[in-house]
Amino acid sequence: MTSEEIRPAKAADVPAVKAVTDAAYTHYIERIGLAPLPMGADHAADVAAGKVFVTGDGTTGEVAGLVVVEAFADHLFLESIAVRPDAQGKGVGRRLLRFLEAHARALGLSEVRLCTNVLMWENQKIYPRYGYEVVERRTDGAYDRFLYRKRLD
Repeated sequence: MTSEEIRPAKAADVPAVKAVTDAAYTHYIERIGLAPLPMGADHAADVAAGKVFVTGDGTTGEVAGLVVVEAFADHLFLESIAVRPDAQGKGVGRRLLRFLEAHARALGLSEVRLCTNVLMWENQKIYPRYGYEVVERRTDGAYDRFLYRKRLD
């Protein structure tokens, strides 16, 4: 897998999907007081359902980043985006966001939605730079989250 390639995850990728997700989200546990939702996901089921797409780091071919998505009738929902900490700042997240939008368009969808915890303030700076706008703030169980959307042209 090259650094630019984004492909559907395979069953063999499940350990890497879990490892990258855990590495990307672990530092938030102390801040928000509980494990972020992606850390508790059933990664094997998500991969089997075709919801997970991965990309490499270009050096080792190992998974450097991933997205977990679900298509609905009127939008594509980004359940999780995760980039391995040592691959952050190298354009992996940006490639994944571009892929996400292209994937939505290929499915005939004109909007991407996502949620992020209100205490993940880094995300509140990132998503608006890519055209996402806050739609609402809501509580999902123990999680206080912002819902974002991006309308695609």
